Amino acid sequence: MRGKWIKAALLSALVIAVLALGGCGKKAEETAKVPSASFPVTITDDAGRSVTIPAKPERIVSLAPANTEILYSLGALDRVVGVTTYDDYPPEVSTIEKVGDFVTPNLEAITAAKPDLVLVTTGVQADVIEKLENTGAVVVAIDPQSLEALYVSIDTVGKATGEVATAATVIQEMKDELASIQDAIDAAPVRCFVEIAQEPLYTAGAGTLINDLIEQAGGENVVTQEGYVAYSLEQLLKDDPEVYLATKGSMSDPSTLKDRAGYDKLSAVVNGRVAVLDDNLVSRPGPRIIQGVRQIAEALHPEAFGK
Repeated sequence: MRGKWIKAALLSALVIAVLALGGCGKKAEETAKVPSASFPVTITDDAGRSVTIPAKPERIVSLAPANTEILYSLGALDRVVGVTTYDDYPPEVSTIEKVGDFVTPNLEAITAAKPDLVLVTTGVQADVIEKLENTGAVVVAIDPQSLEALYVSIDTVGKATGEVATAATVIQEMKDELASIQDAIDAAPVRCFVEIAQEPLYTAGAGTLINDLIEQAGGENVVTQEGYVAYSLEQLLKDDPEVYLATKGSMSDPSTLKDRAGYDKLSAVVNGRVAVLDDNLVSRPGPRIIQGVRQIAEALHPEAFGK
């Protein structure tokens, strides 16, 4: 029994790591109000730390794919000198030096890149922050757990990199796209479940980024527990969601869903309402996450999007 508990705890940590892993006139007016970049600048990161960036960073290392995507959206990818082996977007990252993987970044390789700014996340990278600071690096932690928090994080990265105005534009475009998705939905929330790991079954509950995306997309998560949790088939059958969402990756293969013992009793399976989500779009807290909201909304409310 103890072995099963340990396995579940380790998988929970891995799940968190992987998941870690208006009009034009109005936009112009809002952009005009954004202060120009100036240094030194002091920001508060997602670890609650006060960090001062003395000068505009010219050599940036990103230790999370989502942070790299934020940098790309801000037009700062040309200043990125190191990324993880997990980074795959945009395609240009293939030419950037790799400094280890997401879970175990290579401190020696990071130091050799001579960064004046390192963007990390929290969770599995929490213990890396102090080690990096001991090398003299300026470290900023970015790890939003909701859309609203993501907007703040993008603004933070904008200030840290000197791309304040661009950050404001990116945030407004995200909000505009989200509004267009939500305006199309004219129906009650649809009860759903999201699978993020298969054996054992793992899902995302309250307080997670994916849960927020579900609610933003006009859904109601049947899972009420907080965080990323193991879920039993018995509980799933009892909840009987209308729509079964699943991310496809190393920990989940939704193509086998109808063949799994007991799953053929789920209403979502019987009615053919199983949707496969792009894991990168719903688990990476970056600008493309609004595309993830759209995928969820189309699965929950296909009639609103002509599906």
